[in-house]
Amino acid sequence: MYISKVTLINYRNFANAYFNFNKGINTIIGENGSGKTNVFKAIRLLLEDASLQFAYKLTEGDFNRTLDKGRWKGHWIIISIEFDELNDEEAIQSLFIHGAGVLEEDYVEKATYNLFFRPKADIRQKLSELAEGDTAGLQALLDDINILDNYETFFTGKSTADFNDPEVYKELVGDFEKVIFPASIDTSKFGSKIPHQLSVTKEVSFTFIQALRDVVSDFHNNRTNPLLTLLKNKSGDIKDVDYKPISDLVNELNESIEALPDVQNIRDDIKSTIQDAVGLTYSPSSLSIKSSVPDEAEKLLQSLKLFIGEPGEEYEGGIHELSLGGANLIFLTLKLLEFKYRKAKDTFANFLIIEEPEAHIHNHIQKTLFDKLDYDDTQIIYSTHSTQISEVSNVENINILAKKLNYAEVYQPSIGLGAENINQVQRYLDAVRTNLLFAKGVILVEGDAEEILIPIMVKKVLGVSLDELGISLINIRSTGFQNVAQLFHVDRIKRKCAILTDLDAAICNTTENADDDVDLKKYKKKVAGSQNKGVARKIKLDAFEAGNTWIKAFYANHTFEIDFVTAGNEWEVIQIIDQVYIDQATKDQSTTDLENKDVAIYGKRVLTMANQEGKGWFAIMLGKHVSFKTVIPKYILDAIFFAKETYSSNIVADIIQYRMNKHFEADNAFDFSSCKVELLKYRNGTNKLEDLAFDFDLVIPDDQILTLIDKLK
Repeated sequence: MYISKVTLINYRNFANAYFNFNKGINTIIGENGSGKTNVFKAIRLLLEDASLQFAYKLTEGDFNRTLDKGRWKGHWIIISIEFDELNDEEAIQSLFIHGAGVLEEDYVEKATYNLFFRPKADIRQKLSELAEGDTAGLQALLDDINILDNYETFFTGKSTADFNDPEVYKELVGDFEKVIFPASIDTSKFGSKIPHQLSVTKEVSFTFIQALRDVVSDFHNNRTNPLLTLLKNKSGDIKDVDYKPISDLVNELNESIEALPDVQNIRDDIKSTIQDAVGLTYSPSSLSIKSSVPDEAEKLLQSLKLFIGEPGEEYEGGIHELSLGGANLIFLTLKLLEFKYRKAKDTFANFLIIEEPEAHIHNHIQKTLFDKLDYDDTQIIYSTHSTQISEVSNVENINILAKKLNYAEVYQPSIGLGAENINQVQRYLDAVRTNLLFAKGVILVEGDAEEILIPIMVKKVLGVSLDELGISLINIRSTGFQNVAQLFHVDRIKRKCAILTDLDAAICNTTENADDDVDLKKYKKKVAGSQNKGVARKIKLDAFEAGNTWIKAFYANHTFEIDFVTAGNEWEVIQIIDQVYIDQATKDQSTTDLENKDVAIYGKRVLTMANQEGKGWFAIMLGKHVSFKTVIPKYILDAIFFAKETYSSNIVADIIQYRMNKHFEADNAFDFSSCKVELLKYRNGTNKLEDLAFDFDLVIPDDQILTLIDKLK
């Protein structure tokens, strides 16, 4: 038995979302604030015995923020868990047939368990009595609703409805726009009430390990100390006959401590001092100093402390002396042991939920932990923003959270992909490429030169990094973009993915002439061959992206290096000639070639330099000379604005301010006074982006600021 689906409607930052899970290990990944903790809280409300009480204490703050400012009134919070592969044991069938299951065959294979946080019956009745379209009456009724008096928590099972369907929600809850509310609920569809005597939480083994933030303080807290939890559980297993010799020794020890002369002297001194101060009438009738070493098994075991030695060290110290990573690892280990003890009991299913286990833990330990943490008959669900853990996660078992304004979306990256396609994706998702699962936008490039130089250009030219923009740049190291790009689709990951590649258009006439020498013929064949491959590549990518608005390819007309010079960056390449060549005549000729306006000449020279040094090293050399004056080639800029469509006014203003500052540093004769006034208005929202163009065009007419404004307006 395992959790196959979790549906969340109007709960916290989930307006309408669902998670798909499989048997074994599952991973939820997402940026900070995307809702990883909230989905675990939802699951715990239904499956964790200790959290059940909080299911009855939901507040208006638990409603999704799209329903803020009183709009939550009348709406429902729905949390639904679907179980799959229930076995045919009598006990489990009894629980789910009478509680949460849908009887189809001889026994239940699937079951649902739902939490409804809804208006009470009297409110639902009044809503159903409203005339269709009576918006005024609806508003008057909603205005009088308060969460404390008018809402209830209700558990059901045996539902067959898809709560993510907006029409199903209207049928269950009501249509607030048309003012149509149901008078009754179809229990065969939405589930019947689970009897109080049935408790799913008591029949499953459920362990939640929270994010490891301050485990040292947790060890000092009797409520959260995992060692005490383990010892308490074991203390009840100790037989009285086995413990009696220890109890006798403890009592003997207490008596020996109490009988020490110094202890008795202090007792007598306390007694006499009290009598001297208040007299015999008001003095205590008796006074003793007793040793309080506990003689009960539970209390004595709770006094035990854990001492640990760091790897490679002989010294054993307390938890507070360990490194953060060491303390977190021990805490996690004890919680896992607690789970193993629970699992040993005869429960129907075993669930282990681990929140962000990577905190302060070394990358290798993260990967090893994930790889080895695989218990039989146990479903494990992680949440993480660690690329190390996501690297070793099965793409079929990943749910990706995307943070939106006041809500989160959930993506399943393998939906709709065949086995071979999934294998292709899995091979590419190593520790570097898994960054794309966390990004707001993705750019795929084919080689080292783009991977090295594009981030440098963006930072130097725009003053912001790709990371600040939320864009991951991924080096595929080939032209096999489809293997990764297929993840981005309306059914899978709804994020923009730009593909950067080359058309490899010929930079010279490739027609072979009779008087061409052998080397020239060879060169022309190579250029023609590259061009043919570029044409074939574009045809293939055009077909691949057709009908998919989340993917788009952008092309260098020739190659990255050639188009870099074509954009007006020959100066940067000239700066590294001395590093590439030794012979002065060759250096001079190279400078002349790069300053030539014929692509056949400067194109051949820059490719010769790049191939001689190796494209990666050539890009590193170039990167040292990139500045705010460097021009980002148009196709790269287009890809950036595709990958990230929206930019806040503050980011845009920061980019413009950065370029103004750089221009002024280079030449303080620039007068940006009017530009600064207009830019401040733009920051304050009192003018539009296009209003800035006029002033900047007067001061720096050819600057990339104007290109930026043109793309964003």
